[in-house]
Amino acid sequence: MDFILKIRDQFNLTIVLIEHHMQVVMGVCKAHVRAGLRGNHSSMARPEEIQNDPKVIEAYLGVG
Repeated sequence: MDFILKIRDQFNLTIVLIEHHMQVVMGVCKAHVRAGLRGNHSSMARPEEIQNDPKVIEAYLGVG
């Protein structure tokens, strides 16, 4: 995570990150997160909104 953040900040880059570990996603992403949900639906929002999206919670944690 530190390396990704360093590159992003040093070069003012947009990073496309494909990652399943939500701690990494939330630690790196500032603007928008897109969560793919079983290939049928994808949710795109700010990191804190994604964390609280019931569809994302159900897809990744198996609870609603």
